[in-house]
Amino acid sequence: MTSPTYELQGRIAALLKADPTLASLIKGRVYDSVPSAEGQVTAKFPYVSFGPSDELSDDADCIDGFEITMQIDVWSRAVGFPECRRIVDAVRKALPEDGILLADNALVTFNHRISRIFRDPDGKTSHGAMTFEAFVEQP
Repeated sequence: MTSPTYELQGRIAALLKADPTLASLIKGRVYDSVPSAEGQVTAKFPYVSFGPSDELSDDADCIDGFEITMQIDVWSRAVGFPECRRIVDAVRKALPEDGILLADNALVTFNHRISRIFRDPDGKTSHGAMTFEAFVEQP
């Protein structure tokens, strides 16, 4: 039996890496663990990474259900917010609310909830924080 969050994240990563629009923007740079050395990010910008996630049990009669909240982060060092906004939009479009199929679990719903775009404290990094919510049933 596969963890619902683990399977969903893997499927999302595959969809993001396969999307042609995102490929042109981030060149396949989708990370669970962002490359770094001595506490400094060594990944080439721009890129997408997985942020925190929550998995809340929501069982019903004979059904193991999970409400999953997942954050996907967009990172850019281009001047201003335009590049970050384009990537955020491409991520949202690459993850259709009705087109994510899981092999072991059943994805009941998947929704984009909010995107926030802001300047990171370093003053040079644009950061897009996207929140997605899903409901998954585990057999």
